Amino acid sequence: MIPAIKSFQGEGAPPYFRLRTALSYCAPLFVNGIALPFFPVWLAGLNFNDHEIGLVIAIPMVVRVLVTPVIAVLADHMTERADVLLWSGALSLLTAIALYWTSDFWPVLLVYGIQGATYAPYVPVVESIAMSGVRRWGFDYGSMRVWGSITFILSTLLGGQLIGMWGGATVLPVMVAGFILTTLMGLFAPRIGPTRRRNQPINLQPPTGNLRSPQLLVAMIGVSIQQSSHAMLYTFASIYWRKLGFSGAEIAILWSIGVAAEVMVFFLSKKLSRRFSAWTLIFFGSTMCILRWVLFPINFGFMGYFVLQCFHSCTYACVHTGIQSRIVASVHETQESSAQGAYYFYNGMFLGLMTLASGYLYAWLDLESYYVMAGIAAFGLGTVIFAYGLQARKPAIGGALTACPDAVQQIHLDIKKP
Repeated sequence: MIPAIKSFQGEGAPPYFRLRTALSYCAPLFVNGIALPFFPVWLAGLNFNDHEIGLVIAIPMVVRVLVTPVIAVLADHMTERADVLLWSGALSLLTAIALYWTSDFWPVLLVYGIQGATYAPYVPVVESIAMSGVRRWGFDYGSMRVWGSITFILSTLLGGQLIGMWGGATVLPVMVAGFILTTLMGLFAPRIGPTRRRNQPINLQPPTGNLRSPQLLVAMIGVSIQQSSHAMLYTFASIYWRKLGFSGAEIAILWSIGVAAEVMVFFLSKKLSRRFSAWTLIFFGSTMCILRWVLFPINFGFMGYFVLQCFHSCTYACVHTGIQSRIVASVHETQESSAQGAYYFYNGMFLGLMTLASGYLYAWLDLESYYVMAGIAAFGLGTVIFAYGLQARKPAIGGALTACPDAVQQIHLDIKKP
């Protein structure tokens, strides 16, 4: 059951908004829970080499860079943003089915690249719908987002069991089932009308800037660079763990525990946001990211990697929560989808480039390539620190919000005025 959180302005929300939004996160993250850890295993089963695997994984990320901002801007001007989800899910389903008839490198690259384009807007649009619920009716972002992460865990465990029994050939059928769910959720997702330009019903502090704010843009770029350091993990971790002799179930556990740790951050978002600012969460998560990649090449065995995967709660969840808070603090709802699209643009661009580079780095440096990822994370941290320095006034990095309306406390997000 999704935890009930009272809202000051919940009367105007669509029926079951929190539940329907949570399920809208579940559908795409079910797909990601299979594709992220195990699609490289399916590619390896086609006898693709490291360079080819890196390229196939990278191309959809690069394609998303071009598609996501355009669709996000269009979504901001549509009568119903949720309609984008229906088209995205249906077209992605067709590409997943088309992969059944591809086994050579170039056809797989082409079809998977098209899937990257069709699937690109799904999660950003769901994010924009969720954040509109936060702005208008005071819903808690973490209580909706967390159920997508839980679904990721379950689908990854399912994928690990299926691969353990029948091998990498089971990846495609499960992906097809996932895209069927995304299509259905395109019909079920909340219809909340167009973005609102004035008279916000919830008493939020007014945004302090806009999408062209240098501070917001530099912060999104810095976070995206830091997040791109996960490329090596996403592309080659499952393959490496299989070489170490870990079973499909053990690999699924390693992926799942990382997301389980991420889930804990979302569940604790209320306490974290009261105690720490968005900047603190980003700084801390980026620092832990550097440490994670420095330690990753050391083979501590299954339990060692189990602990390292728990770092995902910091390196992804804390950073993601922090940057979402900065977006809410910086732009009006009229730019919500555009802001999410811009963030996914930078995220996809840097992650795609690092994924493409990871194939060459891993072939050249093997596990020492993770030290390069540590350097990338450090550069991202430095960029975010520079963004923080762009504030006109510098508030304390940590601490509770002592002078904000009750409604701000209710949404559990840091929206400090710079």
